[in-house]
Amino acid sequence: MTDRRIVITGIGAVTPLGNTAQETWEALKAGKSGISRLESLDTTAHGVHIGGEVRGFDPSPYFKKDPKAVRRCDRFEQLAMGAASMAIEDADLDIEKIDLTRVGVMVGSGIGGLGVHGDNCKAIFKTGPRRVSPFCIPYMITNMASGMISIEYGFGGPNMSISTACATANHSIGESWRIMKFGDADVMICGGAESTILDLGLAGFTNMKALSTRNDDPATASRPYDIDRDGFVMSEGAAIVVLETLEHAQARGANILAELVGYGLSSDAYHLTSPMPDGAGAARCMEMALKHAGMQPSDVQYINTHGTSTTLGDICETQAIKKSFGDYCHNGLVVSSTKSMTGHLLGAAGGVELLACIGAIRDSFVPPTINVFNQDPACDLDVCPNVGRSMTVNAALSNSFGFGGHNASLIVKRFEA
Repeated sequence: MTDRRIVITGIGAVTPLGNTAQETWEALKAGKSGISRLESLDTTAHGVHIGGEVRGFDPSPYFKKDPKAVRRCDRFEQLAMGAASMAIEDADLDIEKIDLTRVGVMVGSGIGGLGVHGDNCKAIFKTGPRRVSPFCIPYMITNMASGMISIEYGFGGPNMSISTACATANHSIGESWRIMKFGDADVMICGGAESTILDLGLAGFTNMKALSTRNDDPATASRPYDIDRDGFVMSEGAAIVVLETLEHAQARGANILAELVGYGLSSDAYHLTSPMPDGAGAARCMEMALKHAGMQPSDVQYINTHGTSTTLGDICETQAIKKSFGDYCHNGLVVSSTKSMTGHLLGAAGGVELLACIGAIRDSFVPPTINVFNQDPACDLDVCPNVGRSMTVNAALSNSFGFGGHNASLIVKRFEA
């Protein structure tokens, strides 16, 4: 069963750059920043006042079975439902004509229902336990996005949720690929969702000195590979793809966006929040993805890096890419960090970045790393600085690395029958 080919037939996204996948991709191509001063939160008492917010998104159309759930559930679940619905529509998946017991869902979140958690903590501290909502637990737990999508559409296949911090979406997509390789599903709805622009989320990341404090210039705050980078910019959103076996997709005449051919995962086994300095763990991850894909490093034209704009992270990933790709790093390989535009969507980041890889293949265009004013000599790769580049991309690799040393890489390539 492991020789099954797995293709991508749909994608949906809600991000700081747009409320659809296409809006997001067009903004990435144009080098547009989605970072601004926060409007959904009073940041007066905070040290950070900027982030990547989703704006103008109405979740209500995506809750047809239980409209009341819109106001009860957490925002990350609203974003997940929107992105999943868009992905299903993009794939033209007719649920009346497919075996729903062979359709699975794996949508994860790095943190989950932080908003519901915070609201109910305030309630119990202010007025006691009787004021805690009976919906607190169901809408707080990270697996509920997967559960709600499954219930909404009647998908009865494998249903799981992965939470590996910022590697969540890549792990969710990769493990869905593995499930399908072993014949346990014909279709998987998979990706990540996150919404932590809240007092607790902002304070937590600020106090660990992970965030950029460039409050006076939000659009240039996320500066991957720039010598003056000072931390990542926290964002929210969701990005979800529809995976199908090639046989299933062809039988229904689906439009195939790309083929998912490689998946790698590893652990740094080093530190709670800092990456391994020599990049060995991340390198093993990329090498595993290449092995599963049956590819040589030179078969990959583009890497969408984790590239968070942290001092250590960008250097460590550079070292990892050099370990895995050798001399090819300086002989044709192009990399970029789209987090320079989107900010860091945490558990949803990998989904958005896979979107960028699919777009790069489809449009023969690599999105830029913006805000590279003075490239760090320690990050001496071709980072496609500031302006996107027209070039043929037949295969692209996407990296996601999370706190706890979690590493995940995906490889997609141009589909050929």
